[in-house]
Amino acid sequence: MRVFQIEGDWGLDNLKLSQRPDPVCGPGQIVVAMRMASLNARDLIVPERGYGRATGELPLIPVSDGVGEVVEVGAGVSRVSVGDRVCPTYFQNWTSGAPTPERFSSALGGPLDGVMADLVCLSESGVVRVPDYLSDAEAATLPCAALTAWSAVVTHGQTCASDKILVQGTGSVALFALAFAKMQGAHVTVISSSDDKLARVTEMGADATINYTTTEDWARASRSITADRGGYDNIIELGGAQTLPLSLRAVRPGGTVSMIGVLSGLNIEASLGPIVARQVRLQGVTVGHRDGFEAMLRAMAQHQLHPVLGAVFAFEDLVVAIEHLRSGGHFGKTLMQF
Repeated sequence: MRVFQIEGDWGLDNLKLSQRPDPVCGPGQIVVAMRMASLNARDLIVPERGYGRATGELPLIPVSDGVGEVVEVGAGVSRVSVGDRVCPTYFQNWTSGAPTPERFSSALGGPLDGVMADLVCLSESGVVRVPDYLSDAEAATLPCAALTAWSAVVTHGQTCASDKILVQGTGSVALFALAFAKMQGAHVTVISSSDDKLARVTEMGADATINYTTTEDWARASRSITADRGGYDNIIELGGAQTLPLSLRAVRPGGTVSMIGVLSGLNIEASLGPIVARQVRLQGVTVGHRDGFEAMLRAMAQHQLHPVLGAVFAFEDLVVAIEHLRSGGHFGKTLMQF
């Protein structure tokens, strides 16, 4: 079967189209014929061994997110049947409960082999059925970006209709966070460096927008938006080092900063005073578990929510697709067609 794998040494130059034997499933396992995959920011990091030893060993098949059809089931499998359309879960061993080191070490696309293969062998507990209303392309976007946003907005954030939420940027997690917050009835502010992208999120339901290039101090600029409560109830923090100090100024007393991304750097210089004196919760979010994935799918089906799709590339053009994602000009999920 065809696979893309990082082989020989780390680096995008070593991401190669190759061949591996077709997998054979054992007891409790299934084989999924992949139909589509989608890329995330981590797929820029994995080829460079950006997570250190936690990235995994070579050769490694990258990419965590996709959708496919069950074509073989092993002995004892009862959760799915041949012909079912399924998404693999990002963390293969995290079905519910609190995170643990063992659960966090089971991510697809590093350290475990990912979905850029014609056939993928998985545990039956590591997949979820896809609602019929979603296309293959839409379903392929869900395992990492959508569930991360759901965890931040709903599972941890417990967003309700009276809340005011700020979402940083217009990447895939941000767009899902906007959709889920509006689904809960919240007021949503989106910040971006692009007026064109801010116009698009306004069409998607954003209640307020701020261009952080022309308005660098967006924390001050947002005060009039949150004057009724002294700040945002939840800030979807995707920027990292450069944006967290502003988030700590913009969140309300007792509010939450959902720490997801580190796009502007890992090491921060920020005063701890606002966190303590204003009793702010800094909540790290790393995707989520299978039970959360299934809850998200039920909510999406009830509201008939459709993900925002971007460019589609052929399977053999994975490196080109990664470079497209790296350019930062995209809007919506970057997809791979098998």
